[in-house]
Amino acid sequence: MQTVQALLTAAKVDSAESPYDTIHIKVLYPAKNTDSNLEKNWGMLPVDAAQAPFPVVIFFNGFNCDAQKYQWLGIELAQTGLVVVMFNWVGESLPGLVSFTPGFEIEKRKREFYGTVPTASALPAILTKLAQLQSAGILSGTLDLEKIILGGHSEGGRVAMENANPNFFPQVVASFAYGSHTAGAVMLGYKPNTILPLPDTLPRLVIGGTHDGVIANSSSHFGLNTKDATTPIIRTFQEAIMGGRENSYLLLLRGANHFSIVDIVDSTLALPFKDIPATQPQEHFRLLLATIIHLFIDAHVRHKPEAFQKLEQLLIATNPLIQSFERK
Repeated sequence: MQTVQALLTAAKVDSAESPYDTIHIKVLYPAKNTDSNLEKNWGMLPVDAAQAPFPVVIFFNGFNCDAQKYQWLGIELAQTGLVVVMFNWVGESLPGLVSFTPGFEIEKRKREFYGTVPTASALPAILTKLAQLQSAGILSGTLDLEKIILGGHSEGGRVAMENANPNFFPQVVASFAYGSHTAGAVMLGYKPNTILPLPDTLPRLVIGGTHDGVIANSSSHFGLNTKDATTPIIRTFQEAIMGGRENSYLLLLRGANHFSIVDIVDSTLALPFKDIPATQPQEHFRLLLATIIHLFIDAHVRHKPEAFQKLEQLLIATNPLIQSFERK
């Protein structure tokens, strides 16, 4: 099995005010065991460059979710020859509310701005840091910075989907999201039941769970006329994405809830919206999620024909964890 090592670093966000202007970043990369002094004395492993240059996944955590909760996914993806960036940013997600934030500018979601400027406030600083890592240090020369994949969970998944726009970030080539939708918040002036459009030129993987209580119980924020857990996700796929290139996917997992993608839910930082208990242990969903995300990236970023075939076979096969699958 591929060894995975972590590199820790940090980046400043110029638009944020102190003390909430620093992102703490963890970079997971394929590594190899050696007998070097670096390994013996400092526990640092060199890069296993067999599959370099590596496409880079930048993962945006959910609101008030510690990035550590997604490390299992980062390790799984790094084992397939990807570099995975996760980060913790403690800041004001909303005015006066300090939390773990995926880094989004709520003002940029208003009607007069939406779709014309990025909403991701952390992403520029992370991209700058990646350029620095590419030019010096243990990862030097091993990153494919023309193949950036944005992924995320919940609010972080929405950030990933909204900012997977080559007009904003030309190095971004695909996105995936779990437990996310693009309904317009009534507090931002949108009419109830509005689904906001997404940039529609890149491959996209949208995943949701049939027992997502957070989505179901937050429907009033968006004036949605349903408390169904999957309707906002389905509508996002149907209405926010034109499709037509057969590289946009919608996958609904039977019995998965909002936090089936995390390791262990931190009850001390729980969202105010109650989740619905999942019908299967998290590890069952996690194995399927990691496999599908990996194959999606291999098929549509690395352009491996065998990955496309495996992904198609997996999604159309009878699987008790898959409620439904669409591609357009």
